Amino acid sequence: MASHTPIIPQYIRKEGIPMKYETVTLKNGCQMDIFVPVAPTDFLTVPPEPFRPSIIICPGGGYAFRAVREGEPLALRFASLGFNTYVVHYRVAPNRFPDGLQDLACAVHWVRTHAKETYSHPDRIAVMGFSAGGHLAGSLGTMWNRPEIFAPLGLTCEDVKPNGQVLCYPVISGGEFAHRGSFENLTGSADLAVHEEYSLEKWAGPHTPPTFLWHTFNDACVPVENAFLLGMALRKAQVETEMHIWPDGPHGMSMADMSVYYQQQDCNQDIARWPEMAANFLRRVM
Repeated sequence: MASHTPIIPQYIRKEGIPMKYETVTLKNGCQMDIFVPVAPTDFLTVPPEPFRPSIIICPGGGYAFRAVREGEPLALRFASLGFNTYVVHYRVAPNRFPDGLQDLACAVHWVRTHAKETYSHPDRIAVMGFSAGGHLAGSLGTMWNRPEIFAPLGLTCEDVKPNGQVLCYPVISGGEFAHRGSFENLTGSADLAVHEEYSLEKWAGPHTPPTFLWHTFNDACVPVENAFLLGMALRKAQVETEMHIWPDGPHGMSMADMSVYYQQQDCNQDIARWPEMAANFLRRVM
């Protein structure tokens, strides 16, 4: 594994702050950063069953790397909204499918089996992904019911099933509107027919968990048609879905605010509302 230096504000490490940060190793050797509350202090009252919903975050990067700005900043933001959060260091190229998907599956299994010690509810686990990380999160959301992928890990489909998903400007389709670099890194092939096999709109069905989906209309990197194709597939399958298309904004905006940008002019106040919108959606459906 490449070295990984999380961007953690110094205040999170101060004595008495009820937040725990550490990196854990999953059953297949993959690593994951966790952000969870610690034991009660004199200013934090924990109820008898303090089980919070969880979000496992998959940063983007075209299946070539993992973008830091789509990892820890999101974990801290959603922690402030009442979620236990996790950032998975899933494998990227030269690793190929299903390596990254198995990493994410192990992450879901870890959260589910460590629910008591992390104050997590075992059946309120969402996956969240950005760009190619959105394809990864969406792959688990649409393929969790394929036992042949997870049996080599000693896991069942129910072990790895997500209860919700949040897909942000995601790579979805291997067809006409594909982000070719992502699919080439995922599969190790330039064959368009191979890419089509990993088009998530073809795998979506009634088994897909409730989905929050957003994109920008003029995304020049991953066309907005990716969101449309998945949205139509989810509509056909009658999956509960909330979908937002903002008119302007470049690819990779993350939270679209000053936590990920240096200049106010690069931020987008309208898009920056999406974390609260996604949090409200997840609270309702999980």
